[in-house]
Amino acid sequence: MTTQGERTPSSGDQEQHEATQGAGAYRRPAGRIGARRVVGWIVVVGVVAAGGWIITRPTPGDWIPGLGPASRDAASTPPVVGSPPPRAATDPEGLNVDILFPAQRVIEVGGYKGRRSGVRQGENCSETLQDRTQDLLRDSGCQAYLAVSFAGQEKPVLSSVTLLRFADQAAADRAAEALRAKPGAIAFILQDASTAPAQPAGTAKPGSEPRVAAVGHYVTVTSSRPVEPHGPSPAATAAPTTPVGVPSTPPPGGEQVLDEATRAISYSAGAPFIWM
Repeated sequence: MTTQGERTPSSGDQEQHEATQGAGAYRRPAGRIGARRVVGWIVVVGVVAAGGWIITRPTPGDWIPGLGPASRDAASTPPVVGSPPPRAATDPEGLNVDILFPAQRVIEVGGYKGRRSGVRQGENCSETLQDRTQDLLRDSGCQAYLAVSFAGQEKPVLSSVTLLRFADQAAADRAAEALRAKPGAIAFILQDASTAPAQPAGTAKPGSEPRVAAVGHYVTVTSSRPVEPHGPSPAATAAPTTPVGVPSTPPPGGEQVLDEATRAISYSAGAPFIWM
């Protein structure tokens, strides 16, 4: 029975109603699946974020992950004394220690491995001399210098190399001859960029003799000395000891270690200037 104005339901209306109910029944489970998806995405995002933190987690010594030393390690950066020497037309890169000997690069030549430590640099070449009252470089035409200390990574050896720049190869050859005639004239640079005390005449240890080489219009002076890397043993605490990092008496067979280190550093210092 219908009232006036009402339409008698047809079979089509019944089918449409059932379809609507079915769609509604289908949409309700869909709502539950959507909730599960939201939870799943939250978990995935959390895992990705954690993984990203692990991947980009800064390693010790980084300012930015993988891009340099951290501020807390800034104090351990090798000390540099003096201003960078000016560039010259003959060497556009100049005596730039960060180009020649990057602080993070390990020198590996033969059986030697060493890392840069203290640095001294400047234009007044007399600053490289152990005794400045005998200025062997006064009239040599030396234009600038770079002096670098290297610490052996696997063997207790400390090396020092000084690079002297001249206007031409002839001047470099003359300076090299003068320095060979005066062993020990160039000061030995320690890890803190200070200079080691002069060794008394005749006390230089075998293998520690300086190696002087003229390479193009440069002269390199390299020498090595032994060190005690771990300090005194408990049995020797009552006796005077040599501080860590200070040249000491070479151990048995140390002459070969010193000579190996000197040759490695000398080669690494002169290699960039072979064709200049």
